[in-house]
Amino acid sequence: MDAHLISAAFSDRTLLPQAHEAVLETLAALDRGQIRVAEKVGDDWVVHTWIKQAILLYFSLARMEVLEVGPFEFHDKIPLKKGLAEARVRVVPPGVARYGSFLEPGAILMPGYVNIGARVGEGTMVDTWATVGSCAQVGRHVHLSGGVGLGGVLEPASAQPVIVEDGAFIGSRCIVVEGVRVEEEAVLGANVVLTASTTIVDVTGPEPVTWKGRVPARSVVIPGTIPKRFPAGEFGVPCALIIGQRKASTDRKTSLNDVLREFAVPV
Repeated sequence: MDAHLISAAFSDRTLLPQAHEAVLETLAALDRGQIRVAEKVGDDWVVHTWIKQAILLYFSLARMEVLEVGPFEFHDKIPLKKGLAEARVRVVPPGVARYGSFLEPGAILMPGYVNIGARVGEGTMVDTWATVGSCAQVGRHVHLSGGVGLGGVLEPASAQPVIVEDGAFIGSRCIVVEGVRVEEEAVLGANVVLTASTTIVDVTGPEPVTWKGRVPARSVVIPGTIPKRFPAGEFGVPCALIIGQRKASTDRKTSLNDVLREFAVPV
């Protein structure tokens, strides 16, 4: 893999023939989990721009073809992921993981979808009709409940993908997009919508504390509204409310069950 050649070809497409093999090697390494689009360094996440550039170049190099899987037929540029049994990954029909994604051993994919460049951690459940968008990074022992949508962030190549850190619980029909980061062991109740501009309000203290683009570790979050003035009057606009903190516990399942009961969080 030649990161410099890939970046050069991304800026100047006349160099794409020279970068062909480097792009294919990068996608193969992504598919094997040897590299990843973003990784945590200390308290921050570092995005490897050249890997996202390789994914975008791969779309230019790949050709449309018919893909046959049993009685099903697909027509696409990107093949499906293979070697799931050897990787110790469970995929329930018709769950789909695309080539260039990586699921760590013990991950479970129900009839949902994991897109190219995404990574799903050990012991994580991607529940029915949940989607893990391009380059999204999902940690270990996470639960993505039914219908959860983690958005893909491919462009610009330098942009942070959606990140869900270890031990988080994402309730049914939640939407997390535009590079929002959900930190370790946070709990999102059903129907929480988080975009880069969504106001996240901590209402647990005497005064509200606001966040954007990041849910602090172990926060318990539910949907809410805040007033906003428009020319036609004042209306409530969606926000997310931090209503408590998940207690630190060596038994994560016990801690999660306790917090769901204590805060009556719909999931």
